[in-house]
Amino acid sequence: MKVSVIIPAYNEEKYIRKCLQSLVNQEILANEIIVVDNNCSDKTVEIAKKFGITIVLERKQGMIYARNRGFNSAKYEIIARCDADTILPKDWIKKIINNFKNKQIDALSGPIVYHDSFLRSASIHPSHLYLESLKLFSNGNRYLVGPNMIITKKIWSKVKNEVNLDDSIVHEDIDLSLNITKIGGKIGYDNTLVVKSSSRRILNKPDSFFLEYPARFVTTFLVNKINPTSFYPLTSHRLPKDH
Repeated sequence: MKVSVIIPAYNEEKYIRKCLQSLVNQEILANEIIVVDNNCSDKTVEIAKKFGITIVLERKQGMIYARNRGFNSAKYEIIARCDADTILPKDWIKKIINNFKNKQIDALSGPIVYHDSFLRSASIHPSHLYLESLKLFSNGNRYLVGPNMIITKKIWSKVKNEVNLDDSIVHEDIDLSLNITKIGGKIGYDNTLVVKSSSRRILNKPDSFFLEYPARFVTTFLVNKINPTSFYPLTSHRLPKDH
């Protein structure tokens, strides 16, 4: 089982070195690492080149376009995505492979911990509570979280033309999750698959995080024709149970 790792990047010179270092220090190495240059104007690409990895350019600006470019460029059967400010544990690839070997799943996610804030010492990761609450209120369905997202190339080929392309109205990870489950795909969850990420988005723009983020959460469900108050499809079709 071979793994492609995708890292969308826009001006990430302060963070991407640690991310890539954590990937080249894995117990089991990824078969390819792709950094998607989303029009970087700093030293992101220069730093990435020193690691001897693949770099592809996406001229259309935005996380979704960069993510899709990376996913479409991936060669191998498992596509793992993290953010450029993510630091991966040494057994990340190993656990990913084990999960897909041992479970009948089409996608996988796990918790993130903010390593540069007071939340880093929390015994329960906030993202775990977030994902567990989504499961609780959505008939047991699982969702992906951006910095720790893994899908099969097969399921991506089925949903890539259905995902929303507008970052301003959807959370790309939830939108992708909904498109996977709507066609009967199964999303797994490993609470030991913990990655470290930066809390900069929360600390730098708290008003955006606490106001715009929830609004976009609701519109993500609405554009997928799912009632955000029940998280069930507005049609009679039910999403599959968690596996």
